[in-house]
Amino acid sequence: MGNHAFFIAKSAVDFHPVFRIIGYVNLEMNMIIGPYINALAIISGAVIGAALGGRIPERLRTNLTLIFGLCSMGMGIVMVVKTTNMPAMILSVLLGTIIGELLLLEHGINKLASSAKGLVEKMFPDTPSSMHSQEEFLSKFVAIVILFSFSGTGIFGAMNEGMTGNFDILIVKSFLDFFTAMIFATSLGISVASIFVPQTLVQVILAYSAVFIIPFVTPEMRGDFAAVGGMLMIAAGFRICNIQMFHVANMLPALFLAMPISYFWSAFF
Repeated sequence: MGNHAFFIAKSAVDFHPVFRIIGYVNLEMNMIIGPYINALAIISGAVIGAALGGRIPERLRTNLTLIFGLCSMGMGIVMVVKTTNMPAMILSVLLGTIIGELLLLEHGINKLASSAKGLVEKMFPDTPSSMHSQEEFLSKFVAIVILFSFSGTGIFGAMNEGMTGNFDILIVKSFLDFFTAMIFATSLGISVASIFVPQTLVQVILAYSAVFIIPFVTPEMRGDFAAVGGMLMIAAGFRICNIQMFHVANMLPALFLAMPISYFWSAFF
């Protein structure tokens, strides 16, 4: 009788959708580590950069920035080849970008980052000597808030880890962010370390939210989602290298459209 009851209970857990979701959530929430590694990379890079000050040659700063862009494009290409339904991927990027442009997402993110100026002024009242003015300091600070916290790579990487448990994208982003934070901290000072707060908040929310959709995601949907994320990473690479200034933030809705469009495309075509 006891064994029979155990079998019934186990069957309910294995096959009832609610229990399946709870099981996935409990498993995945204990495994998400990418956002925290990324935060540690930013703090470490900022501390080292602030300590080095202006001792990093300008040519190294310039060349590293180009390499960051190249790495982003390389990762994007690797992700794009994972697509299962190319029309679904293209449609997601097109519709997502149209939505982002109509909603002026990048403008809204700029305003959100700018609203943090008052807090930054209170926390770091002394502008580093290498900066020409407090306004320049705050302008650059707003730019890196957007770069670190709302990049396509970070958002895609967090959602990807939440759904697959694979944190490779966020690990690679951590490498890049370490050196980026170090370079910015040579002029902006230790204030760069504070960027880990909004970035970690955004990534953790997205990663934990993505856990809940795992039971409903097919391999085809994952492949198309990865491909759309790859497109955003390529666009980000072009922007970092100053080749073409894509409004990457306005392309972010494509990530949320990728799986629904992939599902319907597979079902009807």
